[in-house]
Amino acid sequence: MKKYLYIKFVLAFFILGFIGFFIVALVGSSMAEHHVESVYSNQLYREATDIASNRATKYYRETLSPEDTYQNLCTVASYQDCSIWLISSQGEILMNTAEPMYTEDYPMIEDFDPGTASGSYYQTGYFFNEFSQEQLSVMVPVTVNMRVEGYVAIHLPMSVIYGERDDILNIIYILFFIFLAVLALIIPVFSFMIYRPLKKIIQGADAFASGNLKYNIPLDKEDELGYLALTLNYMSDELDMTGSYQRKFIANVSHDFRSPLTSIKGYTEAILDGTIPPELQEKYLKIVVFETDRLYKLTESLLTLNNLDQKGRHLDYSDFDINNVIKTTAATFEGTCRDRRISIELLLTGQTLFVHADMVQIQQVLYNLIDNAIKFSPEDSVIKIESSLKHETVFVSVKDTGCGIAKANLPKIWDRFYKIDSSRGKDRKGTGLGLSIVKEIINAHKQNINVISTEGVGTEFIFTLAKSPEKES
Repeated sequence: MKKYLYIKFVLAFFILGFIGFFIVALVGSSMAEHHVESVYSNQLYREATDIASNRATKYYRETLSPEDTYQNLCTVASYQDCSIWLISSQGEILMNTAEPMYTEDYPMIEDFDPGTASGSYYQTGYFFNEFSQEQLSVMVPVTVNMRVEGYVAIHLPMSVIYGERDDILNIIYILFFIFLAVLALIIPVFSFMIYRPLKKIIQGADAFASGNLKYNIPLDKEDELGYLALTLNYMSDELDMTGSYQRKFIANVSHDFRSPLTSIKGYTEAILDGTIPPELQEKYLKIVVFETDRLYKLTESLLTLNNLDQKGRHLDYSDFDINNVIKTTAATFEGTCRDRRISIELLLTGQTLFVHADMVQIQQVLYNLIDNAIKFSPEDSVIKIESSLKHETVFVSVKDTGCGIAKANLPKIWDRFYKIDSSRGKDRKGTGLGLSIVKEIINAHKQNINVISTEGVGTEFIFTLAKSPEKES
């Protein structure tokens, strides 16, 4: 897979920069021109209005000589860098500050129509074709005794407007490129803060995809990318553990199935071919039945764990008396305990103690724990089963005085197929799945189970259950 994220980001930056420049050039030019045009037209209009109400009125009333009027208009025109015309109502140019003073043969504006500028106090163009270059023109009537005697027109070349516009645009362009240069710093920032960590995450993902689940992404950041790297590292560790567990699981299943199957196959073939005489066949057939029973128990335990592992498993919650369940479950071991001279002592709180749980599953928990306690208890010993209530939580304890569990082995007892006797010779009847089933059932109830054990003294398993809110103990 080609990785072009960095190139795409840089390319997108320059494309957006070009689009931004194009928009600034296009829209900014129009806005700047309109702004300059508006400023100049307002300024010229005020000047034209002042001339029309003062100098031009005095000129028409003959209180100001034509020469003085012309000189005044030239002074104003020079200051405003424009040309000022005094036009008669018929369209004759009486004065033009861009030319010498007329004394006779006044130029006539063809097709002069002051009404063409109605609706706006200024216009742009060639002013009735009197100019060869575009002008910004403002024309104000001169009124004497409520009668329009003429007009004052002020003309400013559009080149001045364009020059001012270009000056403003140049400032805008400079500011835009400064902004773009500052904004370009986001590229190294993006590279350092996002792209480089992302490359490490991609390298880690490639390593995981190639099967190297022991690889850890070297990213120590407290942001979303750091959280992603941490999550991927956790995922790889979990997958690695799952893979190791699956390999160990298959090896353990193979071992636990191979031994009884080998015995069954060997003894059956020996009986069939006459190697085992008829008088001994019953003995070996009992061994075959024993091994078959062990295979059956192992299969049942595996099916139980499979059901417990299913997501969204359903627990049939009900309110029941845990004391009665303890008594009933303990009674099933009466024969086994009698043979080994083991006694079970019940220390139960109250006549009844109701809990809210799946009764069948809890029976399985008690059965496995009591069976485990009997298995590792010596003859002439006592197993204590106790129920108690603390802060609306029921505690159930199964305690034996057996061989105990070494401290180093305690964390492993919940692993599937784990047996304290690694040779598997001492506990041939065990599947190594009983405590795993217990742990899964208690976890499914969102409760806790703990173990306290001292080697050579004994072991105690304690698990919790929710007290029934509907029953009184």
